[in-house]
Amino acid sequence: MTYSAQHLSQEPQRSDIDTQPGLTVLEFGTPWCPHCLGAQGLIEHALGPRADIRHLKVEDGPGKPLGRSYRIKLWPTLVVLRDGQEVARVVRPTDAASIYTALAALKTP
Repeated sequence: MTYSAQHLSQEPQRSDIDTQPGLTVLEFGTPWCPHCLGAQGLIEHALGPRADIRHLKVEDGPGKPLGRSYRIKLWPTLVVLRDGQEVARVVRPTDAASIYTALAALKTP
């Protein structure tokens, strides 16, 4: 799976994310957030060619447990995971370099 343009219809459980094998980028935001909309081109450019990364676009907001468990404060926030463990985070990316730097953390240690 690579870049996903649509938010998930249902938010995953944190326990499912924590046990997810492989490489994952959780993108927290909303379909109406101007910062989220502005960052989509950058996110798509970075994730589009990466078939090895699962991209889960999660609609966030008050009372959403997954976002609260990751202490999301601003949108969009990209949480970069390897085998369910956070290795990097990008908050409100304004350039592709910040996303590529976060993805570089996915390289095998």
